[in-house]
Amino acid sequence: MGIARLAAKSPAAQTKRSSAGKPEYFFLPVKSILNHCDSKRVPFDWTVNPYRGCEFGCKYCYARYTHEYMEIDGSEFEQKIFVKRDAAALLAREISQKYSYASKASGYTQAEHIAIGTATDPYQPAEREYGVTRACLEELAKHEGLSVSVITKSNQIVRDIDIYQRIARRSALSLNITVTTLKPRLARLLEPRAPRPDLRVRAVRELRAAGLNVGVSASPLLPGINDGEGELEAVAEAVREAGAQWFFSGVLFLMPASARQFLPFLRDKFPKLARQYEQWYAKNGYAPEEYRRRVSERVHRIREKYRFASRPWEGMRTAMPRGQMSLDWDVAALSGENRQMRSCANG
Repeated sequence: MGIARLAAKSPAAQTKRSSAGKPEYFFLPVKSILNHCDSKRVPFDWTVNPYRGCEFGCKYCYARYTHEYMEIDGSEFEQKIFVKRDAAALLAREISQKYSYASKASGYTQAEHIAIGTATDPYQPAEREYGVTRACLEELAKHEGLSVSVITKSNQIVRDIDIYQRIARRSALSLNITVTTLKPRLARLLEPRAPRPDLRVRAVRELRAAGLNVGVSASPLLPGINDGEGELEAVAEAVREAGAQWFFSGVLFLMPASARQFLPFLRDKFPKLARQYEQWYAKNGYAPEEYRRRVSERVHRIREKYRFASRPWEGMRTAMPRGQMSLDWDVAALSGENRQMRSCANG
């Protein structure tokens, strides 16, 4: 059965939340949770997204198109949240049936990599109520020699420090916190329901204090909005002081489903930038190559200044029971700058 028919048949999920602005929740009866990623530009083989839709409502979110697959308008991405409540049981089955501890991409020397949170945040508010992410982590903790990463904008990740420590003892694990700006008002404008930047920086500190490997994504970089002189550097300095071990950032990738939401927002809140964005993104989802090149050079200088690794586990690889992760983190791919990410985001 196609995803649109599954969504149409999804029963409403009970919620204890009573606020007027709460989303609608549904239980999505998926048949699979481990989604294979065919792109060679991204550093993972499999994706897991415990939820479909994301309440954080980031104005620039590239994954809105995933709702269109369910024949739901991308504008409802943060209003209709689909909960994959059977995810942990599916994950147990699919690790045994699909997962390989010797990936073809590594020459059969390393385990395939599983990335959690590539399309929707695994620690969005729904997680407090339904706990699907934690259930998946509990399943991963039962296995040895996996390669796993998580990316989130939420400080709720620290709730699961205990289970991350268990996973890290048996498998390769990297945690990634997204911090796009240190300015709370700008963050609230761009990421309306995500935790404040200072809470995310504090989460980096807590995770490192717990002995876990943590890095920071400052993606996406929005021309004229959060790319001012010193702004990206301020984020880097703050997260380095908190203990972040690696740092990456890439320029906004604007897919059509996202542009339909982002450009009206831009005209309303940043009217002086609207024409530039319309011109830059008229033909495709990429900012001009010259701008992207300057950003890449800027990120390189930041890494050198603060002695960041460019990717997880660089300089700190340890022996793993079945094979150690060696990720080549492609900044553009992780920020969505890859058409093939479409197949990588749906798991």
